This record gives sequence, C-alpha cells and structure tokens, in this order.
Amino acid sequence: MNRFKKYFALTRAGIIECVNYRMALVVMVFGNLLYLTLIYFVWKAIFASSGSDVVNGMTFETTMIYLVLATALFNFMEMYIVWEMGRDIQSGKIALNLLKPMKYKDYLFWSVSGSFVVNFVFTFIPTFLIVMLVTKGTIAIGINLIYFVIAVVLAVIINYEIDFIIGTVCLYTESIWGINVMKQAVVTLLSGATIPLAFFPEKLRTVIEYLPFRAIYDTPLTILLSRNPDAGMVAEKLLISLAWAVVMSLISHLFWHISIRQVTVNGG
Repeated sequence: MNRFKKYFALTRAGIIECVNYRMALVVMVFGNLLYLTLIYFVWKAIFASSGSDVVNGMTFETTMIYLVLATALFNFMEMYIVWEMGRDIQSGKIALNLLKPMKYKDYLFWSVSGSFVVNFVFTFIPTFLIVMLVTKGTIAIGINLIYFVIAVVLAVIINYEIDFIIGTVCLYTESIWGINVMKQAVVTLLSGATIPLAFFPEKLRTVIEYLPFRAIYDTPLTILLSRNPDAGMVAEKLLISLAWAVVMSLISHLFWHISIRQVTVNGG
C-alpha cells in the first residue's frame, strides 16, 4: 500500500501541474484544430481525385473519424519522456533521481501519469463525444469500448517503453533532439496516427504487422470502430499487443541495466 501511495502522490502532483498550466491545454487544443482542418481538406481532395466514395475499404467519413480519434489518442498518450530523460542526463539531475527510493523508470512513468488523467478528461473524452454527436452513432457503443480500453492500456505501455529506450540512448549521445524527432516520425507514421494503415501498400503493411508500432494507435482504433467486433480478431490483436508490451518492457529494462554504467555528470 505504501508503494501505491507513492505512485498516486506522483499522479496527483502531475495533475496539479497540468491544471496550473492551463494555457498549455488551450494552445494544444487550438493546434489540434488547425491540424484537423488541414487534414480535412487534404483527405477531401484525395477522395475527390479518386473518383470513388470508398478507397481501400474506407470512406471519407470513416477516415476522418479515424484520424480525429488518432489525434486525440496521440495527445492523451504523448508523455515527452525522451525530453525529460535528456534534460536529466544533460543537467546531471539523473544522479539525484537514481538515489530516490523508487526505480527511475517507475518514477518517470508515475510522474507523467497525471498528464494522462488531465489529457483524457480534457481532450480525448470531449473529442470522442463530439465525434459521437456529429456522426450520429457511427461508433457503436458496446463491448468494443471495453476491448478498446484494454488496447489503449497496452498501447500506453508499449509507447512508454519505446520512449524509455530512446531516452536511454541519451546516456551515450548526451543529445536527444535528432533521435527523438526521428522516433516520432517513425512511430506516428507506422502506427497509423498520421495515415490509416489501410492506405499503405500491401507489402509495407505486411512488414508493419511484425512491428510494435501498430499496437499503439491502429489496433485500439480498429477495435473501437468495429461495429460488431469478431471475438477471434479482437483476441488476436490484444494478444499481439500484450506480447509486444512484454517484449518492449524486457528490452527497455535490459538496455537500461547495461547503459546505466555510462552515466557521467557534467562539471564533475
């Protein structure tokens, strides 16, 4: 119980911090509106030039629903762990954090967990409700919501483990900007956050099937948008996500255990 009290204390502190910086939420919402306006006209032009209402099995409406919810999920799950680890390593604060009575990896996760709560309440839920109202029931309300929640929990774990692995690289480079930008581009592209995977060439989709990125956005959204989800399909996707969560956790733990020997504190 004492351990959970420590975790919840960090979550509470994170919530208070996010609430105090309300302007950041406003800027994020405004930026999302600009982004969604841009992709609306881009995909409108794509479907208009295709000469068909259905492209690769998706209509313009389902494509926009997918991308709007993907944007909301991105805001909810983006933790900026890589930047935090980079600052800790460059400033030498990492040495103090390693002395805390909590594993550094656990400390990082729970310190940003407050932003999960705030972003879920102020960005994802309003976006989901607006999509429900605008599309008038396109998203089915049923067992798919439970499957969706499970898929999102696994996606958060996978996303965090990937970020932690990339952040650990900073122990070797002491600079993380370029690596993190490349990571964000790869993850958002191959996970379906920017372009639905249905629009990818078949060979590339086959490759993506063997990568962990799909489990971050495409798997939860595919389950959510399934009106009558097949139990076998859902079980397969969730098991793949669970497997990747375990594998990425093991890789990040091993990589951190090996790399922590590289810690140096600038300035002595």
